[in-house]
Amino acid sequence: MNKIKKFIYVVVGLISFVLGAVGVIIPVLPTTPFLLLASYCFVKGSDKFDRWFKSTKIYKNHLESFVKEKAMTMKQKVCILLFADIMLAFPLIIIESLHMRIFLLFLIAVKFYYFMFRIKTIKEDKAEV
Repeated sequence: MNKIKKFIYVVVGLISFVLGAVGVIIPVLPTTPFLLLASYCFVKGSDKFDRWFKSTKIYKNHLESFVKEKAMTMKQKVCILLFADIMLAFPLIIIESLHMRIFLLFLIAVKFYYFMFRIKTIKEDKAEV
């Protein structure tokens, strides 16, 4: 069972990596959330894939500053927040339960607070170095 679990982590990691790489080219698709998911999956799934991923230029350009400094550029923060809000908008529109809508609005507010006040913001030029 453990090998199957690790295999699933690697597959999800590879899919996330590809989506993140496409997000570098196509600005509509967010890069950072997919790369964070890929990193998590590779750490859980395979040391070999984790080492490979951390040696890629995409990782170094988009995630290394966050991992080392626990900081993101404003652009990265906005991209993640917009992507998450779009995903949360679907259930917010579809669900008719007032309690669930209030919970989703609370979740959106907490997410904004966390990203804006708990994660340090760095300038674009510092993130690229």
